[in-house]
Amino acid sequence: MDTTSRLLMLLEVVERGSFAKAAETRNIDRSVISKQISRLEDDLGVRLLNRTTRSFSLTAAGAEMVKKASELRELLGETVRLAENYHQEPRGVLKITSSTIIGRRYLQPVINDFQKRFPQVEVELRLDDRLVDIVSEGFDLAFRVGEPKDSSLIARKIARNRLLLLASPEFIRTYGLPEKIEDLIDLPAASYSSTSLRVEGVKYVDEFGLPQEQKIKSVFRANDAEVLLDKTLSGTTYVLAPAFIIGNEIKEGRLVPMLTHLKLAEYSAMYAVYPHRDLPVRTRLFFDAIREHLGKDLPLWEQNIPEFELMYQGN
Repeated sequence: MDTTSRLLMLLEVVERGSFAKAAETRNIDRSVISKQISRLEDDLGVRLLNRTTRSFSLTAAGAEMVKKASELRELLGETVRLAENYHQEPRGVLKITSSTIIGRRYLQPVINDFQKRFPQVEVELRLDDRLVDIVSEGFDLAFRVGEPKDSSLIARKIARNRLLLLASPEFIRTYGLPEKIEDLIDLPAASYSSTSLRVEGVKYVDEFGLPQEQKIKSVFRANDAEVLLDKTLSGTTYVLAPAFIIGNEIKEGRLVPMLTHLKLAEYSAMYAVYPHRDLPVRTRLFFDAIREHLGKDLPLWEQNIPEFELMYQGN
Protein backbone atom coordinates (compact mmCIF):
# COMPACT_ATOMS: atom_id res chain seq x y z
CA MET A 1 0.00 0.00 0.00
CA ASP A 2 1.40 3.41 -0.98
CA THR A 3 1.34 6.71 0.93
CA THR A 4 -1.69 8.00 -0.97
CA SER A 5 -3.77 4.95 -0.02
CA ARG A 6 -2.70 5.25 3.61
CA LEU A 7 -3.62 8.94 3.68
CA LEU A 8 -7.10 8.10 2.40
CA MET A 9 -7.34 5.39 5.05
CA LEU A 10 -6.45 7.94 7.73
CA LEU A 11 -9.20 10.20 6.39
CA GLU A 12 -11.73 7.36 6.66
CA VAL A 13 -10.71 6.64 10.26
CA VAL A 14 -11.25 10.27 11.21
CA GLU A 15 -14.55 10.61 9.31
CA ARG A 16 -15.95 7.35 10.66
CA GLY A 17 -14.77 8.13 14.20
CA SER A 18 -12.94 4.90 14.97
CA PHE A 19 -10.60 2.25 13.58
CA ALA A 20 -13.32 -0.36 13.96
CA LYS A 21 -15.88 1.54 11.86
CA ALA A 22 -13.32 2.28 9.15
CA ALA A 23 -12.39 -1.41 9.09
CA GLU A 24 -16.07 -2.37 8.85
CA THR A 25 -16.53 -0.04 5.86
CA ARG A 26 -13.57 -1.64 4.08
CA ASN A 27 -14.46 -5.17 5.27
CA ILE A 28 -10.99 -5.74 6.72
CA ASP A 29 -9.62 -6.41 10.19
CA ARG A 30 -9.11 -3.48 12.56
CA SER A 31 -5.47 -4.45 13.05
CA VAL A 32 -4.81 -3.89 9.34
CA ILE A 33 -6.02 -0.30 9.64
CA SER A 34 -3.90 0.29 12.74
CA LYS A 35 -0.79 -1.15 11.11
CA GLN A 36 -1.18 0.95 7.95
CA ILE A 37 -1.64 4.17 9.94
CA SER A 38 1.53 3.34 11.89
CA ARG A 39 3.38 2.82 8.61
CA LEU A 40 2.07 6.16 7.36
CA GLU A 41 3.49 7.83 10.46
CA ASP A 42 6.83 6.10 9.81
CA ASP A 43 6.80 7.17 6.15
CA LEU A 44 6.08 10.79 7.03
CA GLY A 45 8.30 10.83 10.12
CA VAL A 46 5.65 12.47 12.28
CA ARG A 47 2.99 11.34 14.76
CA LEU A 48 -0.54 11.80 13.35
CA LEU A 49 -2.71 10.36 16.12
CA ASN A 50 -2.63 10.30 19.89
CA ARG A 51 -4.09 6.89 20.73
CA THR A 52 -5.63 5.43 23.86
CA THR A 53 -7.18 2.00 24.30
CA ARG A 54 -10.66 3.32 23.44
CA SER A 55 -10.20 6.47 21.37
CA PHE A 56 -7.81 8.68 19.45
CA SER A 57 -7.24 12.35 18.79
CA LEU A 58 -5.45 14.13 15.97
CA THR A 59 -2.12 15.80 16.51
CA ALA A 60 -1.53 19.16 14.84
CA ALA A 61 0.32 17.36 12.05
CA GLY A 62 -2.47 14.82 11.80
CA ALA A 63 -5.07 17.57 11.34
CA GLU A 64 -3.02 19.01 8.47
CA MET A 65 -2.64 15.58 6.86
CA VAL A 66 -6.38 14.93 7.09
CA LYS A 67 -7.08 18.26 5.40
CA LYS A 68 -4.67 17.37 2.57
CA ALA A 69 -6.12 13.86 2.34
CA SER A 70 -9.59 15.34 1.84
CA GLU A 71 -8.26 17.56 -0.97
CA LEU A 72 -6.47 14.56 -2.45
CA ARG A 73 -9.64 12.45 -2.45
CA GLU A 74 -11.51 15.24 -4.21
CA LEU A 75 -8.77 15.58 -6.84
CA LEU A 76 -8.65 11.83 -7.46
CA GLY A 77 -12.42 11.72 -7.75
CA GLU A 78 -12.45 14.54 -10.29
CA THR A 79 -9.73 12.79 -12.31
CA VAL A 80 -11.67 9.53 -12.40
CA ARG A 81 -14.92 11.27 -13.33
CA LEU A 82 -13.19 13.19 -16.11
CA ALA A 83 -11.77 9.97 -17.56
CA GLU A 84 -15.08 8.13 -17.25
CA ASN A 85 -16.91 10.82 -19.19
CA TYR A 86 -14.77 10.03 -22.22
CA HIS A 87 -16.22 6.54 -22.36
CA GLN A 88 -18.91 6.18 -24.99
CA GLU A 89 -20.42 3.27 -23.07
CA PRO A 90 -21.14 3.73 -19.32
CA ARG A 91 -19.08 1.37 -17.18
CA GLY A 92 -17.73 0.95 -13.68
CA VAL A 93 -19.39 0.67 -10.27
CA LEU A 94 -22.44 2.77 -9.38
CA LYS A 95 -22.90 2.97 -5.59
CA ILE A 96 -26.40 3.94 -4.44
CA THR A 97 -27.93 4.25 -1.00
CA SER A 98 -31.55 4.74 0.04
CA SER A 99 -34.11 3.75 2.64
CA THR A 100 -35.40 0.20 2.41
CA ILE A 101 -38.85 1.08 1.07
CA ILE A 102 -37.53 3.42 -1.64
CA GLY A 103 -34.94 0.89 -2.73
CA ARG A 104 -37.31 -2.06 -2.96
CA ARG A 105 -40.29 -0.29 -4.50
CA TYR A 106 -38.78 2.33 -6.77
CA LEU A 107 -35.05 1.81 -7.37
CA GLN A 108 -34.82 -1.93 -7.98
CA PRO A 109 -37.04 -1.98 -11.10
CA VAL A 110 -34.97 0.85 -12.60
CA ILE A 111 -31.71 -0.89 -11.71
CA ASN A 112 -32.88 -4.06 -13.46
CA ASP A 113 -33.71 -2.18 -16.65
CA PHE A 114 -30.58 -0.01 -16.42
CA GLN A 115 -28.25 -3.01 -16.28
CA LYS A 116 -29.97 -4.57 -19.27
CA ARG A 117 -29.23 -1.38 -21.22
CA PHE A 118 -25.72 -0.92 -19.82
CA PRO A 119 -24.31 -4.34 -18.88
CA GLN A 120 -20.84 -2.92 -18.17
CA VAL A 121 -22.16 -0.99 -15.17
CA GLU A 122 -22.04 -2.75 -11.80
CA VAL A 123 -24.50 -1.53 -9.17
CA GLU A 124 -24.00 -1.64 -5.42
CA LEU A 125 -27.22 -0.81 -3.55
CA ARG A 126 -27.16 -0.14 0.20
CA LEU A 127 -30.59 -0.13 1.85
CA ASP A 128 -30.29 1.64 5.16
CA ASP A 129 -32.81 3.74 7.05
CA ARG A 130 -30.05 5.60 8.90
CA LEU A 131 -28.55 8.74 7.39
CA VAL A 132 -25.45 7.62 5.48
CA ASP A 133 -22.40 9.85 4.98
CA ILE A 134 -22.24 9.50 1.21
CA VAL A 135 -18.86 11.24 0.89
CA SER A 136 -16.87 9.23 3.44
CA GLU A 137 -18.56 5.96 2.41
CA GLY A 138 -18.04 6.60 -1.29
CA PHE A 139 -21.60 6.65 -2.62
CA ASP A 140 -22.45 8.20 -5.98
CA LEU A 141 -26.15 8.77 -5.30
CA ALA A 142 -28.46 8.80 -2.31
CA PHE A 143 -32.25 8.88 -2.47
CA ARG A 144 -33.89 10.50 0.55
CA VAL A 145 -37.19 11.89 1.68
CA GLY A 146 -36.44 15.46 2.67
CA GLU A 147 -33.77 17.92 1.60
CA PRO A 148 -30.40 17.21 3.26
CA LYS A 149 -29.08 19.62 5.87
CA ASP A 150 -25.50 19.27 4.61
CA SER A 151 -25.03 22.27 2.34
CA SER A 152 -21.91 20.77 0.75
CA LEU A 153 -24.05 18.13 -1.00
CA ILE A 154 -26.03 18.63 -4.20
CA ALA A 155 -29.75 17.87 -3.84
CA ARG A 156 -32.28 17.72 -6.65
CA LYS A 157 -35.98 17.24 -6.09
CA ILE A 158 -37.29 14.10 -7.75
CA ALA A 159 -40.99 14.13 -6.89
CA ARG A 160 -43.45 15.59 -4.41
CA ASN A 161 -44.78 13.44 -1.60
CA ARG A 162 -48.20 14.37 -0.19
CA LEU A 163 -49.88 13.00 2.93
CA LEU A 164 -53.09 11.02 3.52
CA LEU A 165 -55.12 9.97 6.55
CA LEU A 166 -55.91 6.29 6.12
CA ALA A 167 -57.89 3.59 7.89
CA SER A 168 -59.22 0.16 6.99
CA PRO A 169 -62.93 -0.57 6.48
CA GLU A 170 -62.80 -2.68 9.67
CA PHE A 171 -61.48 0.28 11.66
CA ILE A 172 -64.26 2.53 10.30
CA ARG A 173 -66.93 -0.07 11.20
CA THR A 174 -65.53 -0.23 14.74
CA TYR A 175 -64.91 3.46 15.45
CA GLY A 176 -66.98 5.27 12.84
CA LEU A 177 -65.81 7.66 10.13
CA PRO A 178 -64.46 10.95 11.61
CA GLU A 179 -66.19 14.06 10.28
CA LYS A 180 -63.83 16.74 11.60
CA ILE A 181 -60.18 16.73 12.56
CA GLU A 182 -60.95 17.07 16.28
CA ASP A 183 -62.53 13.59 16.11
CA LEU A 184 -59.05 12.09 15.74
CA ILE A 185 -58.02 12.89 19.30
CA ASP A 186 -59.80 9.83 20.77
CA LEU A 187 -59.07 7.40 17.93
CA PRO A 188 -56.10 4.98 18.16
CA ALA A 189 -53.34 5.95 15.76
CA ALA A 190 -50.13 4.42 14.41
CA SER A 191 -47.31 6.94 14.07
CA TYR A 192 -43.74 7.20 12.90
CA SER A 193 -41.09 7.48 15.58
CA SER A 194 -37.30 7.34 15.28
CA THR A 195 -34.27 8.92 16.93
CA SER A 196 -34.53 11.91 14.57
CA LEU A 197 -38.30 12.28 14.06
CA ARG A 198 -41.41 11.67 16.14
CA VAL A 199 -44.87 12.34 14.70
CA GLU A 200 -47.25 13.46 17.44
CA GLY A 201 -49.95 15.26 15.47
CA VAL A 202 -51.56 16.04 12.13
CA LYS A 203 -50.42 19.35 10.62
CA TYR A 204 -52.99 21.12 8.46
CA VAL A 205 -54.07 24.56 7.23
CA ASP A 206 -57.32 25.92 8.65
CA GLU A 207 -60.06 27.90 6.85
CA PHE A 208 -58.17 31.13 7.52
CA GLY A 209 -55.02 29.83 5.87
CA LEU A 210 -53.20 29.43 9.18
CA PRO A 211 -51.05 26.41 10.05
CA GLN A 212 -52.49 24.20 12.80
CA GLU A 213 -51.70 20.86 14.41
CA GLN A 214 -54.13 18.33 15.86
CA LYS A 215 -52.59 16.07 18.50
CA ILE A 216 -53.19 12.34 18.01
CA LYS A 217 -53.58 9.37 20.34
CA SER A 218 -50.69 7.18 19.26
CA VAL A 219 -51.02 3.60 20.51
CA PHE A 220 -48.41 2.13 18.16
CA ARG A 221 -45.11 3.65 17.03
CA ALA A 222 -42.45 2.34 14.68
CA ASN A 223 -39.58 3.63 12.58
CA ASP A 224 -40.63 1.68 9.48
CA ALA A 225 -43.37 2.94 7.15
CA GLU A 226 -44.39 -0.51 5.91
CA VAL A 227 -44.82 -1.73 9.48
CA LEU A 228 -47.13 1.22 10.18
CA LEU A 229 -49.09 0.38 7.03
CA ASP A 230 -49.44 -3.27 8.10
CA LYS A 231 -50.67 -2.16 11.52
CA THR A 232 -53.31 0.04 9.90
CA LEU A 233 -54.42 -2.80 7.62
CA SER A 234 -55.08 -4.86 10.75
CA GLY A 235 -58.00 -2.57 11.56
CA THR A 236 -56.67 -1.47 14.95
CA THR A 237 -55.34 2.01 14.08
CA TYR A 238 -55.49 4.77 11.51
CA VAL A 239 -52.31 6.38 10.15
CA LEU A 240 -51.05 9.64 8.68
CA ALA A 241 -49.08 8.29 5.73
CA PRO A 242 -46.91 9.74 2.95
CA ALA A 243 -48.20 8.82 -0.49
CA PHE A 244 -45.00 7.08 -1.57
CA ILE A 245 -45.62 4.11 0.74
CA ILE A 246 -49.02 3.37 -0.83
CA GLY A 247 -49.32 0.50 -3.29
CA ASN A 248 -52.69 -0.84 -4.41
CA GLU A 249 -54.27 -0.81 -0.94
CA ILE A 250 -56.69 2.04 -1.75
CA LYS A 251 -57.57 0.73 -5.22
CA GLU A 252 -58.36 -2.67 -3.69
CA GLY A 253 -60.52 -1.13 -0.93
CA ARG A 254 -58.28 -2.29 1.90
CA LEU A 255 -57.58 1.29 2.98
CA VAL A 256 -59.90 4.30 2.91
CA PRO A 257 -58.79 7.96 2.84
CA MET A 258 -60.41 9.96 5.68
CA LEU A 259 -61.13 13.68 6.13
CA THR A 260 -60.24 14.36 2.51
CA HIS A 261 -61.68 17.89 2.76
CA LEU A 262 -58.75 18.97 4.94
CA LYS A 263 -55.76 20.81 3.55
CA LEU A 264 -52.88 18.77 4.93
CA ALA A 265 -49.43 20.30 5.23
CA GLU A 266 -46.92 19.34 2.55
CA TYR A 267 -44.71 16.38 3.38
CA SER A 268 -41.02 16.26 2.51
CA ALA A 269 -40.38 15.56 -1.17
CA MET A 270 -38.06 12.86 -2.47
CA TYR A 271 -34.58 14.06 -3.39
CA ALA A 272 -31.58 12.66 -5.18
CA VAL A 273 -28.40 13.65 -3.35
CA TYR A 274 -24.85 13.47 -4.69
CA PRO A 275 -21.47 14.90 -3.70
CA HIS A 276 -20.37 16.53 -7.00
CA ARG A 277 -21.99 18.57 -9.75
CA ASP A 278 -19.85 16.89 -12.41
CA LEU A 279 -21.58 13.50 -12.49
CA PRO A 280 -20.02 10.52 -14.28
CA VAL A 281 -21.98 9.34 -17.30
CA ARG A 282 -23.35 6.23 -15.55
CA THR A 283 -24.60 8.30 -12.59
CA ARG A 284 -26.23 10.94 -14.77
CA LEU A 285 -27.96 8.31 -16.92
CA PHE A 286 -29.28 6.49 -13.84
CA PHE A 287 -30.55 9.76 -12.37
CA ASP A 288 -32.42 10.47 -15.63
CA ALA A 289 -33.86 6.93 -15.62
CA ILE A 290 -35.19 7.35 -12.08
CA ARG A 291 -36.85 10.68 -12.91
CA GLU A 292 -38.49 9.14 -15.95
CA HIS A 293 -39.69 6.10 -13.98
CA LEU A 294 -41.13 8.09 -11.07
CA GLY A 295 -42.86 10.63 -13.29
CA LYS A 296 -41.76 14.22 -13.71
CA ASP A 297 -45.24 15.77 -13.32
CA LEU A 298 -47.42 13.17 -11.59
CA PRO A 299 -45.44 10.94 -9.19
CA LEU A 300 -45.77 7.20 -9.73
CA TRP A 301 -47.20 6.65 -6.25
CA GLU A 302 -50.02 9.14 -6.83
CA GLN A 303 -51.14 7.11 -9.84
CA ASN A 304 -52.07 4.34 -7.39
CA ILE A 305 -54.54 6.57 -5.53
CA PRO A 306 -57.87 7.13 -7.34
CA GLU A 307 -58.91 10.83 -7.53
CA PHE A 308 -56.02 11.85 -5.31
CA GLU A 309 -55.86 15.21 -7.06
CA LEU A 310 -59.24 16.04 -5.47
CA MET A 311 -58.16 15.08 -1.93
CA TYR A 312 -56.61 17.20 0.80
CA GLN A 313 -56.84 20.26 -1.46
CA GLY A 314 -53.89 19.01 -3.45
CA ASN A 315 -54.42 21.55 -6.22
